Amino acid sequence: MKNNNKFLSCASLTILWFFSALSFASNQVQSIRIWPSPDNTRVVLDLSAAPQYKSFSLDNPDRLVIDLSNIAGDKALPKIAGDSQLIKAIRSSGDNTSMRIVLDLTSKVKPTVFALTPTAPYGHRLVIDLPDQQRTESRPPPSIRAARDIIIAIDAGHGGEDPGSIGPSGIYEKNLTLPIANRLAALINKEPGMRAVMVRTGDYFIHVNRRTEVARGQQADLLVSIHADAFTSPQPKGASVWVLSLRRATTEVGRMLEQTERHSELLGGVAEIIRDSANERYLAQTVLDLSMNHSMVTAYQAANQVLAELGKITSLHQAKPQAASLGVLKSPDIPSILVEVGFISNPKEEQQLKSANHQTRLAQSLHQALKRHFQLAPPADSLFAQQRAREHKVQAGESLSLLAQRYDVSVDALRSHNQLASDSIRIGQVLRIP
Repeated sequence: MKNNNKFLSCASLTILWFFSALSFASNQVQSIRIWPSPDNTRVVLDLSAAPQYKSFSLDNPDRLVIDLSNIAGDKALPKIAGDSQLIKAIRSSGDNTSMRIVLDLTSKVKPTVFALTPTAPYGHRLVIDLPDQQRTESRPPPSIRAARDIIIAIDAGHGGEDPGSIGPSGIYEKNLTLPIANRLAALINKEPGMRAVMVRTGDYFIHVNRRTEVARGQQADLLVSIHADAFTSPQPKGASVWVLSLRRATTEVGRMLEQTERHSELLGGVAEIIRDSANERYLAQTVLDLSMNHSMVTAYQAANQVLAELGKITSLHQAKPQAASLGVLKSPDIPSILVEVGFISNPKEEQQLKSANHQTRLAQSLHQALKRHFQLAPPADSLFAQQRAREHKVQAGESLSLLAQRYDVSVDALRSHNQLASDSIRIGQVLRIP
């Protein structure tokens, strides 16, 4: 009996060890996705469980090595979707419980490797970000002219690995924000004195910090981030506009002050005066505070114009600008607003947002609001400011012909430029001088 018990005990231990080993080596690489962007490539490994990994770089030739533990089954690479100029090839090898994935690269990079927990529609993932340093460094700064264009940075929310919210029909937020952003950019680029810069131009991921950096690199006068709202129930509807909260603003100024290597970038021309911004901290803080205050006031004014225009074509979830600690709004030197064009979780609004006609109307509303905002408060060196200087408020005894003679323009040109049906003008009327 003792021998039998001893045999059963050993058998039980063997079985337990077998199933323990089986469960230990239970992960599997299910697919590999490559998301290229203009200055970064993201590689995503979709896994059946949370990854255990190590990574390191090699040179001559340039490679990135990912060692995955607890990998079961075939060590051959799964299907790879997408490609990138940074990646020559991806190959693999392995033994019973581990797998090595090697990325052969076209140049030396500083990769970032991290794991992501499941978020619909994706499961466990291992993410590899490969910045294209050459493209980033070679990007030319925008040209500066005597009467410059007002630059609007348009950020289509989410993208690539980050789908955003998902509507009842299964459409992703990222696939709604980009076409609206493209339509808005086209309208802005047709407007004399305005120019649009797209933060992302395709279906790829950009970190929230990088979005504001793109806007700053293009010397944007305003950053507009386009999103679609969502809620746990289908009832909420309507558009809203968000600006940076005062609490987040204070935190960001403090954080920027600690980054002394970025002071010249954030302080602009004042950095030439504040030579040692680390020691002259209070002066630097004053400048950053003034910059942040200007950005917040400007953003709030622009947000009100956007709400006024959106209210003409869709319902408003909030009639006034809302303040929040959202990362894309954090820049102290660039006025930034986040526009929720509607609720993707509301079936009726989702169908509207999918409509090309409604997307065009949203873009037209945003364009009209931004144009109106900068007509009222143009940057001093912009073409809009130059045009505003050529305005005349009609006084008693003045006529169209008299003003045409004074400003050395024809009556027809003055009439056409102001869309006048006749030569009749009234006291207090503001005329734009061509």
